[in-house]
Amino acid sequence: MNRLSAGSIGAGGGSAASAAGQYRVCGNCRKVPRQEKRVQVSPPLTRGPSAFIPENEVMQANGLDERTNLLVEEYSTSGRLDNITQVMSIHTQYLESFLRSQFYMLRMDGPLPLPYRHYIAIMAAARHQCSYLINMHVDEFLKTGGIAEWLNGLEYIPQRLKNLNEINKLLAHRPWLITKEHIQKLVKTGENNWSLPELVHAVVLLAHYHALASFVFGSGINPERDPDTSNGVRLIAVNNFCVCDLANDNNIENASLTSSNFGIADSLSELEALMERMKRLQEDKEDEEASQEEMDTRFEKEKKESLLVISGAFDDEIVSTDVSRYVEDPGFGYKDFARRGEDHLPTFRAQDYTWENHGFSLVNRLYSDIGHLLDEKFRMVYNLTYNTMATHEDVDTTTLRRALFNYVHCMYGIRYDDYDYGEVNQLLERSLKVHVNLLLMEARMQAELLYALRAITRHLT
Repeated sequence: MNRLSAGSIGAGGGSAASAAGQYRVCGNCRKVPRQEKRVQVSPPLTRGPSAFIPENEVMQANGLDERTNLLVEEYSTSGRLDNITQVMSIHTQYLESFLRSQFYMLRMDGPLPLPYRHYIAIMAAARHQCSYLINMHVDEFLKTGGIAEWLNGLEYIPQRLKNLNEINKLLAHRPWLITKEHIQKLVKTGENNWSLPELVHAVVLLAHYHALASFVFGSGINPERDPDTSNGVRLIAVNNFCVCDLANDNNIENASLTSSNFGIADSLSELEALMERMKRLQEDKEDEEASQEEMDTRFEKEKKESLLVISGAFDDEIVSTDVSRYVEDPGFGYKDFARRGEDHLPTFRAQDYTWENHGFSLVNRLYSDIGHLLDEKFRMVYNLTYNTMATHEDVDTTTLRRALFNYVHCMYGIRYDDYDYGEVNQLLERSLKVHVNLLLMEARMQAELLYALRAITRHLT
C-alpha cells in the first residue's frame, strides 16, 4: 500500500497557496494524486468478506453452523448476510449477543426515532472515516423514512442532532474529557434539548459504532458486493489515491486496510513464543507478587506508551468529501492531542466507577433492557475461549484475554488496581485474529460508555 503524506504546494502564503489548499504526496512515485477521480475497478483480489481472512475459513464456519442464517433472519436490519456478520460468524455464540444488542438499538422500542438512530450511526462512523458503515446506514436511514436532504451534510440536519457533535468527537478520540457540563448542555438547551433516556440511547449508539469501525478496519472487512453488478466491474469515486496503485494491483477500496503478510513459519514461531510467555507469567505469579508501588509504576509506563502508540498510528489525513459532510472539526483527534504536548492522560480508577456496579444500572434504568444485552455481550467476549491456540489444545488463554481487554482500557486511562500491567508489556505484540478484534471492540465500547455514564451520574447527583 502506498503511503500518502500531507504537504502544501508552493513555498509562500497568499491567495494562490490558500486556493491550492492541502495536497497529499504519494510515498511511492512522489506525485500529487488527483483529489477525486472516478475509476473502473474489479472486485478485491480477496473475494471473501475479509481482506485478512481466507474466504474458505469464513465459508467453512458459516456452512457448519446453520444458526448463523437463522440469526440473520431474526436480527439483521438489512435482511442479508453482510460481511461483518460473516466474519463474526466464526464465533457464533458472540455473534448472537452482538446481533441481538445491535437490533435492539436500531429497531426495538426506544427513546429515539428510527431515522435518528441510523443518522447517529453515520455520524459515529464518520469520525473514523469508516465508509463501509456510513454506506450501510445511509441505506438504512432512507429505508426507515429518513429525510434525504440530511444526507447532504451536518448543516442540513436539525439543531438537536448537531448538538451531538461535541460529545461524538470526544467519545471517539478523548472520552476522558467528557464532564457533567457536556451533559447539562445537551439536556438544558431549550427547544432542542435531549431527555436523559434519549441521550443515553444516543451515547450507546455512538460508542457502538466507534467501536465497530475499529473492528471493520482491524478485521479488513471488504466492501459489500454490488448485487446489480454482474461482470464484477463498476465505477467508484476515489479520493487521495495515486494512479501508481493501479499499476501495482493495489486494492483501491481497501487501500487503508492492507497489511503486511507474515510467513506461516514466522507466525508459528511467534505463537510458540507467546505461549511460552503466558506460561512464564503464570509461574512467576505463583512465585512472587509485585508490590503496589511497582504496579503503580508499570501502569503509568504502559499508559504513557499507549498514548504514543495511538498518536503514531494516525497520520495526517485529509477527510474525503463524502465523509467530511458528516464530520465537525475533522482535525480533532489523537495525533493533534500528542502534537500539542498534552500527554497527560488522567487516570480513571475502575474501582470508583465500574460497569458492573454503576454503569449497568444507570443505562438500564434510562434505556430499558439495553444494559442486560450489553452486559451479556461484554461477558461473552471476555470469557470466549476454545482453550486452543492454532493447533495447540488445552491452552488456558485467560491471561492473554485479560491483557487485551485491560490494555485497551489502559489506552483510555482506565486502571484496575489489582492488575499487574507488566503482563501487558510481556504479552502483546500483534495479532489479526477475529477473537482479538472482538475483544478490542468491546473493551473500547465499554471504556467510552464508562466515561459518558460517569458524567451523566455526576449530572444527576
